[in-house]
Amino acid sequence: MLETRKSALPEAWVYMLQCADGSLYTGWTVDVYRRLARHQAGKASRYTASRLPVALAWTRQMPNRGAALREEARIKRLPRGQKLALVAQPRDPHSGAPLGRSHKTLRTVP
Repeated sequence: MLETRKSALPEAWVYMLQCADGSLYTGWTVDVYRRLARHQAGKASRYTASRLPVALAWTRQMPNRGAALREEARIKRLPRGQKLALVAQPRDPHSGAPLGRSHKTLRTVP
């Protein structure tokens, strides 16, 4: 009989949203598109609910939830200018990954 093993924790994502007032919101999730829909519906966080509409500005795939939590915390500590630099980072046109990095990213809003 074959054993079935649970795989490692599912991949996770760190993301930044651009809010209607120009502010940036950073979070993490295992399903970026579902989480974005909740933000856009005003149900994901009080912060974004009062700053609608929001748009996905940046994503980075992480190997697991713990890594995503740590990366979210690191990004939240960055000054606004460094967050904007992450959002503006050039990306590979085929994979969407930041140039010079090995992280996967989702396609983001220009």
